[in-house]
Amino acid sequence: MRYMRSKSLPLLSAVLATFVFSAPVAALADNSVAVQGVTLVNKGRVAVGRIPANLRDKFGETFGSGSGMSIDTKSWVRNADGTYKGSLWLLPDRGYNAVGTTDYRPRLNTIDVTLSPVASGAAPPAGKEQSGVDAKLADTQLLKDDKGADTTGLDPTNGTRQAEGSMPLLPQAPNGKISLDTEAIARLPDGTMFISDEYGPYIYRFAADGRMMSATPPPAALLPMRNGAVNFASNNPGPGESAPDPKDPTSGRQNNQGLEGMSLTPDGKFLIAVLQSATRQDGGDSSSTRQNTRALVYDAADPANLKLVHEYVVPLPVFTNDKGKTAVAAQSEIYALSPQTFLMLARDSNNGYGVKGDKSLYRSIVAVDVSTATDIAGKFDADKSVAPKGVLDASVKPATVSQFIDINDSADLARFGLHNGAPNDRNNLSEKWEAMSLASVQDPKLPDDYFLFVANDNDFLTQDGYQVGAAYKGDGGGDVDTMFQVFQVTIPGLAAK
Repeated sequence: MRYMRSKSLPLLSAVLATFVFSAPVAALADNSVAVQGVTLVNKGRVAVGRIPANLRDKFGETFGSGSGMSIDTKSWVRNADGTYKGSLWLLPDRGYNAVGTTDYRPRLNTIDVTLSPVASGAAPPAGKEQSGVDAKLADTQLLKDDKGADTTGLDPTNGTRQAEGSMPLLPQAPNGKISLDTEAIARLPDGTMFISDEYGPYIYRFAADGRMMSATPPPAALLPMRNGAVNFASNNPGPGESAPDPKDPTSGRQNNQGLEGMSLTPDGKFLIAVLQSATRQDGGDSSSTRQNTRALVYDAADPANLKLVHEYVVPLPVFTNDKGKTAVAAQSEIYALSPQTFLMLARDSNNGYGVKGDKSLYRSIVAVDVSTATDIAGKFDADKSVAPKGVLDASVKPATVSQFIDINDSADLARFGLHNGAPNDRNNLSEKWEAMSLASVQDPKLPDDYFLFVANDNDFLTQDGYQVGAAYKGDGGGDVDTMFQVFQVTIPGLAAK
């Protein structure tokens, strides 16, 4: 299915508790998606901010940026002067790993934020184009395994810890630690949190103090298989370790393409997780056929025992790359609006500050609607492909995907001193935008308006880095700051969910 710019989104009705939505209608302006007069609107960027690339956390190691983000909405307040204060949790991934992985200890950062937004469409004051988000590292918390031991970012090369008690088979590094490549976070009111992982791809639940409480494996179709057995390696071996054989799984998630996006629904009843791109057997063995990824919907009524209730095919956006060939924009994060709708951030790769390519050809936030999609839960599992060689099974209707926000919008970027493409300097957007969260505008005149925060994953790229007991200089010679972009959006009815 080719990606279409159809302007469609399920009706966000505060009345329909079952979240059943009607069919889409005609498009409005390029900055909106609408159904039956209910419109989602992008009002554009209102703030940008940075955290320096060489910042170190309380453990003396280089700070990692945003593979996942969750705003602490309880802390979020609007001040009398129109500024905002609050905090958010920012989840880095497995540490600096330009040449293989290291024994970096996975962690979670708490960031204190002051937001000073400009009016929609307005230009920031001269010299303060990127000062609208003042973000300060407040704390860092290590993530431990279920026994209280350190976890690691090391590739679990041919390693597993056998199921014990209520814990399933887990990825285990050669040093005996549980391997995590954390990608998304959803915080619960009691302080516990769901964190999704690239290696598994699993969904873990952690206590407020960072200790692992439970682990949820995906359906068998997503488990990486080599030589007839589950093998969690990602072909990024640590020091002295060998690459897995074969290098790629024969089925299941592709290397480094795990549960990249995950979000709780606003009512907290369901957890949605999406694979970054198609499984190997569904066309994920090629960058041009990996379009048909899978979305998993779990009943989260019992957080310790997630129950898979739905599974859908989500067609990722397709674009033409700089070589004139078809390419697929892998998804990097989602934000749930209901059990049937979510925002999804999708992007290309290898373009932006810090890497060789300078101009990104696709970075967008799209709206996904699964309300009329075929539920494939239990039907295309294990070795049964839903999209062999990337061609979707004729019996399956995929989700509807609609363009919402073009992150690469040149005019909008220029208001904040940013650009997409040459010169490939620090004001060129970096490659990986992977974190997304919402906070209310808290304006009685705009009850349906929200600030949509988007943050990058800077891959720990700095020329003044320090991790795992050693200094390093990041590949490419750049210092890629952690950056926040904030958009103001209108989402009618969301507050009532």
